[in-house]
Amino acid sequence: MRKLIDKKVYNTETAEALGYVYSGEFGQADGYEERLFMAKSGQHFIYSVGGEESKHPGATIELVTKAQAKKWLKENCAE
Repeated sequence: MRKLIDKKVYNTETAEALGYVYSGEFGQADGYEERLFMAKSGQHFIYSVGGEESKHPGATIELVTKAQAKKWLKENCAE
């Protein structure tokens, strides 16, 4: 997914994937997935996608700070 935010393009296909978490199975209305990425610029972002009844209906990209990215990794990914 590509998204323009503040005149900068964030692209899940060219950024470095750092971790992911999912809930449910593909196609479930309440299922979702979150993936943490780091762009070439060093900016972190979370790509989220989910079913219409999930906490992430549709697909989106949200910018996060480095501290938020570290917290997300700690809470969602085993070391």
